[in-house]
Amino acid sequence: MRVALFGGTFDPPHCGHLKIAGAAADGLKLDLILFAPTGRQPLKAGRTRTSYADRLHMTDLACGEDERFQVSTIDAPQPDGVPNYTVDTLGRLRQEMPDAVLFNLVGADSFLDLRRWREPDRLLELAEWIVVSRPGFSLEDLSSLHLTRQQRSRIHLLQNVNEDISATSLRERLQARDPCTDLLPATVADYIQARGLYR
Repeated sequence: MRVALFGGTFDPPHCGHLKIAGAAADGLKLDLILFAPTGRQPLKAGRTRTSYADRLHMTDLACGEDERFQVSTIDAPQPDGVPNYTVDTLGRLRQEMPDAVLFNLVGADSFLDLRRWREPDRLLELAEWIVVSRPGFSLEDLSSLHLTRQQRSRIHLLQNVNEDISATSLRERLQARDPCTDLLPATVADYIQARGLYR
């Protein structure tokens, strides 16, 4: 089985996330993509706008769009409030799915910051990486990451996806009472409206 971890705040999950996941699943012939809302991201300052429970529920609703997508609590908040580290999450996933071919799905902006992540070389051992192009971030030169030939062979560039949805501007629109039906799955938009989120 070919399985990808797709972590993020998903605050909220939007159509761009689904297009990225669909392109990755098609391009890498993935059987399953685990959408894993992150409890607390170590490299992002500030708190999420909504609770983990709401983000998890919205992500579950969004995953109904494709049978290859599934929500996961593997990156849920830690009981002691410490940040969630991808190296720990991938380690747990490796234990839970020892026979799977594991991938980690990230945007180019995050990947180019890999050396700031905890145990970057271990991360590249635990999973192959699917790196999605993002406007303003070039994947032509990865020399700053000091990758070995073996590590580079485990990185798959997905350059046909140009989803440039800003989560910040999306939340600003929602706060202004715009339902954002052009950017959100209908089930997620309905949930946000019903719960009065982002106001």
